Amino acid sequence: MTAATTSHSASTPSATSTTDGSDGSDGPDGSGGVKSADAPPGALRAAARRPAVRKLALLALIAAVLVPVAAIRWHSGSWPGALTVDVSEPLGRTSDWIIDNRDSHWIFLYFFGHISNAVIVAVRAVYVTLLALGWAGVTAAATLLAWRVAGVRVAVTAAVSFAACGLLGMWVPTMQTLALMAVAVVVSVAIGMLLGLAGGLSERTYRALRPVLDTMQVLPAFAYLLPVVLVFGIGVPGAVLATVIYAAPPMARLTALGLRGADAGVMEAVASLGATGRQRLLSARLPLARKELLLGVNQTIMMALSMAVIASVIGGAGLGDRVYQALSAVDVGKALAAGIPIVLLAVVLDRTTAAAGLRLGMDRDTGPRWLRGWYAWAGVAAGTAAVALAGRAATSAGWPDGWTLAIAEPVNTAKEWMVDHLYSGVPVVGGTADWASGYVTYVLDPLRGALQGLPWWSLLLIVAALAWLIGTWGTALTAVLALAAIGVLGVWDPAMDTLSQVLAAVAVTLVLGFAIGIAAARSPRLERLLRPVLDICQTMPQFVYLIPVVALFGVGRAPAAAAAIVYALPAVIRITTQGLRNVDPAALESARSLGATRGQQLRQVQLPLARPALLLAVNQGVVLVLAVVIIGGLVGSGALGYDVVFGLAQGDLATGLVAGAAIVCLGLMLDRVTQPTARRPKKGA
Repeated sequence: MTAATTSHSASTPSATSTTDGSDGSDGPDGSGGVKSADAPPGALRAAARRPAVRKLALLALIAAVLVPVAAIRWHSGSWPGALTVDVSEPLGRTSDWIIDNRDSHWIFLYFFGHISNAVIVAVRAVYVTLLALGWAGVTAAATLLAWRVAGVRVAVTAAVSFAACGLLGMWVPTMQTLALMAVAVVVSVAIGMLLGLAGGLSERTYRALRPVLDTMQVLPAFAYLLPVVLVFGIGVPGAVLATVIYAAPPMARLTALGLRGADAGVMEAVASLGATGRQRLLSARLPLARKELLLGVNQTIMMALSMAVIASVIGGAGLGDRVYQALSAVDVGKALAAGIPIVLLAVVLDRTTAAAGLRLGMDRDTGPRWLRGWYAWAGVAAGTAAVALAGRAATSAGWPDGWTLAIAEPVNTAKEWMVDHLYSGVPVVGGTADWASGYVTYVLDPLRGALQGLPWWSLLLIVAALAWLIGTWGTALTAVLALAAIGVLGVWDPAMDTLSQVLAAVAVTLVLGFAIGIAAARSPRLERLLRPVLDICQTMPQFVYLIPVVALFGVGRAPAAAAAIVYALPAVIRITTQGLRNVDPAALESARSLGATRGQQLRQVQLPLARPALLLAVNQGVVLVLAVVIIGGLVGSGALGYDVVFGLAQGDLATGLVAGAAIVCLGLMLDRVTQPTARRPKKGA
């Protein structure tokens, strides 16, 4: 979600720069250049093809030299064993040493042990505070806080959402999740801001941080769990620290972005007044970056909630644990009863922080004095205390038992009905079991066979060509090295299995996402209808998507693909719609004046000019699909996802870490192949 949400703002400049370069304005050298409105379409297409042809010709020349050598040296098409490195033995020794010394070595007793104890104390303190406030106090606090920073509508949403958590009988697990999240978010924001400050104030530090943050963005959440479990064991400390590692990067990236994007004129004016570096930071840079900082907090909260649910696999209590236990027993009713509060929490937190960011800088301190400034905050505190005391006096601190609504049984009844009527035997279209079987038989199996049957060097060449065509030689080299590293680790075949699942799911996601995005861009009414649906889908944690697909498709590779498609689809639709809407209106008007139909305008104007946004949609679709396909190891997707789950379940560091490293390499390769990278202009150009 983070990547997708951040991408909405990133796609606008790309599309704008594309249209600016094609609306007839002068070129950068002031010579006037060739105007896209005057140049023949064939000439423009030929000019666009020339760099691609040169790149492919050079790559073909390199392949003509290296491919015969590879074919003679390694006759088999599979990755040669001579080029693999067995890391299982040293990793196994490391795992054994950690397990043997975790209770006695000084680094665990006096460093990691203190961190673990501090996490436990902090989470317990927040949890006890929430229980002391009681259900009435917590609901009042959430409602009043949302009203203060986001308005009446979000306040009503918060009140209804917290009440729904209690009605579903999930009040205590909800408080456990909130306590874990509160600690994780505070630590993530603090670490992210420190890293962002370092990157925003130092170009060298920013260049060093950027590849690390890029790698962490494409690294699926599951890969964080095993190393944390080995060091901190099963329980709350490991869950909190895994969440911190996962949620800190967006805060760091957006903090650095905000500081680096500070208005140069303002900074020059502050410097001319003799301000020191610290004064410039506190009085100018940070205030100018407030919106980016608040967006970073929003993204950190959403990623922390997503990871807090996934961390239930390693003993994180709360709603995630209820979902995980229900999924393990294939109890869809109980899983949904715990999944709904997760979605409601995500919606409330997302709406509150996002609305606060939009309202930041607006003149809200109007009206009666008691509604302004510290008076309002004092009113929030006083109102919370009063409602909490009244609630404890009237009922109890916990949610009243008689105020719950059991939905597990009716949901399971509905699920059984769907299994009986939709799973198989549906006339003409077939049931979901038939769809799953056909998808596996006619799509996944042939694609996996093709990828595993292709010579390894041919895949390296394909990846190099794709990455070089839309990027630079640097991105192509990175993609090739990442793919080669998978072979070196000795997990080529499982990685190709995972890649086949990702490619198949991405293809379906892009077909549906582009079609819906184009329709939404051309119909404001459809866009308005889709907006709340997409908002809810983008705030749902990855884990929750597994609940309905298991009910409809059973277990295996098909449900993992279905969950991945549903998870990635909202981001692709949003970016596609925004990219098409940001196309220069002058270009569309020119096409209409020449008699172009709506279809011709779409094919010949909107889609070419929105190319950067469409490539960004492809990139985000790939990254998001990969994240859920890996989690699909919990529902039988196999391949690398299964290896990570097996490593977690058995404490097998070698299997889990090798699979995690291969996932990182696969994600990095897919990111580079689908991420357009512009060549840096030469100095003096």
